[in-house]
Amino acid sequence: MRRSAYPRGPVKSRRQIPAVSKVLEQIAAADLPRPLVVQTIRQELAQTRGAKKPSGDPVEAIQSALDRLRRSRLQPVINGTGIIVHTNLGRVPLAAQALSALLEAGHTYNNLEFDLNSGTRGGRGQYLERVLAALCQAEAACVVNNCAAALVLIVHHFTQRKPEVIISRGELVQIGGGFRVGEILEAAGATLREVGATNKTTLADYARAITAKTAMILKVHRSNFFMSGFVASPSTTELAKLGRTRKIPMIEDVGSGAVTASEEFGLPEHEPTPMEALRAGVDLVCFSGDKLFGGPQAGIIAGKQRLISALKREPLFRAFRCDKLIFAALQATAELHLANSDDTVPVSNFLRLTISELEQRAQKIVAQFHDSAVETKVEPTKSQIGGGALPRSSIESIAIAFRSRKFSAGEIARRARNGVLPLIGHVADDAFRIDLRTILPAQDEQVASSLAAALQNSRDQA
Repeated sequence: MRRSAYPRGPVKSRRQIPAVSKVLEQIAAADLPRPLVVQTIRQELAQTRGAKKPSGDPVEAIQSALDRLRRSRLQPVINGTGIIVHTNLGRVPLAAQALSALLEAGHTYNNLEFDLNSGTRGGRGQYLERVLAALCQAEAACVVNNCAAALVLIVHHFTQRKPEVIISRGELVQIGGGFRVGEILEAAGATLREVGATNKTTLADYARAITAKTAMILKVHRSNFFMSGFVASPSTTELAKLGRTRKIPMIEDVGSGAVTASEEFGLPEHEPTPMEALRAGVDLVCFSGDKLFGGPQAGIIAGKQRLISALKREPLFRAFRCDKLIFAALQATAELHLANSDDTVPVSNFLRLTISELEQRAQKIVAQFHDSAVETKVEPTKSQIGGGALPRSSIESIAIAFRSRKFSAGEIARRARNGVLPLIGHVADDAFRIDLRTILPAQDEQVASSLAAALQNSRDQA
């Protein structure tokens, strides 16, 4: 850092507030775009000038603001929370094959909309759509940019002539960020025809609600919550049969995109799959590509050929379409599932990890800490699925708890977050905890070094 061009320390009057050019000489921000740095300096100096009694060192305040800005960049983190599908941390890592496909699609031209057979313009995503249709055992499939977009596209298409969408009151889910399924449907142009009670909806409720204004029957997976006790709802098979009898389209949003039975991972709770919904007779099913499917953010729609073709003719389909990078990563992920190679998809690997494997890794990390002031303990814990899937299920896992006589668990957590490679865990029972299930084995050494640095730095300042 260069020598200060003016006396450093708290300012006592506005006349002591430095100019932007002078501050630029004092700060270390070569890794940030200069226009962004200048903008930040101006904003911080403006706040100082606007204060009734300016105080503090403005350069220190600016450096802190730049540090916060730097940490807000999209960057890798280590997920030690134990939440496998973590929306705040980018859902799930991609498979190596998907990463390779991304790199290949990104650094060169490709045949995104070019037919190599005829040498003329081709359709976007035709091969991917065939792979997804085969995987879902459907007549056809298409892709949009997320599952909410898939639902909007479907509802918009069916409600252009008839406005009403029949949905159970018990399925009006609120998803992440405060968005509600009912509000999304209304934004797409639907008039909601809510049926049943919160806890109990019967097939007769749906049947009575069908009128000349009915556009479709919609079943939405509750995803992020469950009800128990005096509850009931008709099965997908029953609703699909009702739809066929009354000539009303039946659509199901299965949410998480599970294409492997959850029971195969030792989970007692069953997560519905798109294949099951289509076998039950639904006309269209939609789900996310970046949850249990393990791919990039996408909304996948599968079902009858004539309906998929109609959706692709909608003007909104272009607005919701994905780019070459999403197609490349999703194509690679879908091929892995179709080839029964989902053990190379990270989300599946996280679910399959054994306690023995996790304990061995935890002991190796703990063995690197010898400071008597720091207590490290390997403890049993439970990981969560996350991402609005299987809310009643948890998986036995292994955690490492870090405690110290010299500083708080919150301080360890803060410093771990601010490391070169941020480590995210959680604080409980006066300890900073990390769950090994959501940490990639290749990250174990980095976890140990990051925590050693956090603990050392904390002791130095204690």
